[in-house]
Amino acid sequence: MAFTATQIPNIDGRVYPPEIAGDLYPDGIPVYPEKELTRLIREHGVDTVVFAYSDMSHVHVMHKASEALSAGASFMLLGPNDTMLKSSKPVIAVCAARTGSGKSQTSRRVLEAVSRMGKKAVVVRHPMPYGDLLAERVQRFSKLGDLEAANCTVEEREEYAPHLERGAVVYAGVDYQEILRMAEKEADVIIWDGGNNDFPFFKPDLLIVVVDPHRPGHEIWYHPGETNVRMADVILVNKVDTARPDNIKKVEDNVRSLNPKATIIECKSKILVKDPESINGKSVLVVEDGPSITHGELPYGAAYYAARMNGAREIVDPTPFAVGAIREAMQKYSHLSVAVPAVGYSASQISDLQETINRVPAEVVVSATPVRLSAIAKLNKPVVQVRYELEETGRPTIEDIVRKALKE
Repeated sequence: MAFTATQIPNIDGRVYPPEIAGDLYPDGIPVYPEKELTRLIREHGVDTVVFAYSDMSHVHVMHKASEALSAGASFMLLGPNDTMLKSSKPVIAVCAARTGSGKSQTSRRVLEAVSRMGKKAVVVRHPMPYGDLLAERVQRFSKLGDLEAANCTVEEREEYAPHLERGAVVYAGVDYQEILRMAEKEADVIIWDGGNNDFPFFKPDLLIVVVDPHRPGHEIWYHPGETNVRMADVILVNKVDTARPDNIKKVEDNVRSLNPKATIIECKSKILVKDPESINGKSVLVVEDGPSITHGELPYGAAYYAARMNGAREIVDPTPFAVGAIREAMQKYSHLSVAVPAVGYSASQISDLQETINRVPAEVVVSATPVRLSAIAKLNKPVVQVRYELEETGRPTIEDIVRKALKE
């Protein structure tokens, strides 16, 4: 009778449109806050609760199961056979054990490999339903201007823009059957660019799963990341250039125990700074990708490492200066103390991000969000943009894997 929502702000209180919900739901499907779950079960005689979001510890999932069971309902997880669509074109999927592991840079490497083979790849991005769901039923982006026309959020721009800059077409939205039909018309190969640590919505011919040695153990403790690890054809151990060797070994031992048949590739997440001299000797505010350092539980990311590597005199604690949505995020995710999450799902949140950055007494901002902050906010200090690209440490490479898979 309803969806519930958490993690992402401003989703609850809306209605899933009847045009997409189908004939059985002429008024659409209401979306409630997840905190009302017990009341909804009891007041409406709910029979079954389906857990359908991601990046949660196994313990958290079972707490939700206990809440549903104690209110009288059954509790269910839907698996790949019930949720994956079969494509007529080859599908290469990039997923992860946790959000922030490095899916985006891996997807870019896959895109480059497919393109070098002379094939046209179309990228389909995991849904980010922050706006008008009916307007976002099927979205096709072929140039950067399309993002502005669609009023995309910061997080959407972070994910779509790097593919568009490489000449790829990106599909997104909520109607994945229709998206698949449209993508198949123009693609030789479909690249599923995953979100959080969900498994793909399309049945993959090659599944690449990224794990993060900065969070050793998370590859076996989080749902549905462990599912991805167990299903993977290739497990990519990322960030080996900044992670501790013992943590790299722990992660590799864990994934081998879960999936001994998978090919394991070690990769660096190479940090690139266009103007490193502007960091040296300065007091710095670090701004990181929002999901990675909020529910992804990383304390910081590439911007922090870039600041340290390039001689920042000081990394300023932004906590006392955070306002609005940024302050709420930093209070909710108490592990945050050195980095501002680039939360920008709405105009008000972008405004809060702008005010927070401007209030921090730093000389320069070091930002690792792929979106240019100066393009979406009026800032009173210069911004140094940090990029990160995947770099394999040996063989096989991503291109080796992709070529072999497509040949087969």
